[in-house]
Amino acid sequence: MSADTPRRIVLLRHAKAEWSQESDHERPLADRGRKDAPVAGRRLADSGTVFDLALCSTATRTRETWKLAVHEFAQRPRTVYEERLYEASLGELIALFDETPDDIRNLLVIGHNPGMHGAADALSGGAEGDALARMTKDGFPTAAYAVVEFAGPWKSLEPGVGKLVEYWTPND
Repeated sequence: MSADTPRRIVLLRHAKAEWSQESDHERPLADRGRKDAPVAGRRLADSGTVFDLALCSTATRTRETWKLAVHEFAQRPRTVYEERLYEASLGELIALFDETPDDIRNLLVIGHNPGMHGAADALSGGAEGDALARMTKDGFPTAAYAVVEFAGPWKSLEPGVGKLVEYWTPND
C-alpha cells in the first residue's frame, strides 16, 4: 500500500448508557442504546466500507455498542479492545491512531465523548456539504459517527489534515 493511499477513520460514539450505581466504566447500555447501536451498525454496513480494524474502548457501554453494531456487518473486522480509548484526550487519540499499521486502510473507533467529537472536529480541515455544521450543531450525540478521510500514512494524521465526509446520528 503506497504512502499516499486514502485512509478512512470512522469515529463512533457509544450508544446511550444508563446512569446506574455502577462505576462510570461499567455503565451498561440503556434500552434506547440497545435500539440505536444496531441502527448505527446497519448504516455503517450499508456504506460499503469494509473495516480492516476496529478499536473499541474497554468500557461496558462501548463493548455492548460494538457487539450490537458488528452483527450488522457482512465482514467483521479484527477488533482490539483498547483501554487507552477511555477518557482519552485528543493528543492521546492521535498517538493511538499513529500506532495503526500502514496496511490498515479503514479504521473504526468506538469510544466516548468528548474524545470522538473532539477528534472528528480537530482532524477535519474541511468538510463535504453540511456535515461539519451539523456536527457542530448536534454536539455528537450517543450512537453518532463521523467519517474522516485523509491521504498518507497513519503517522501523518494530525489536526486539520483530514476531510469530514460524513456525519450521522440515529435521528437522521
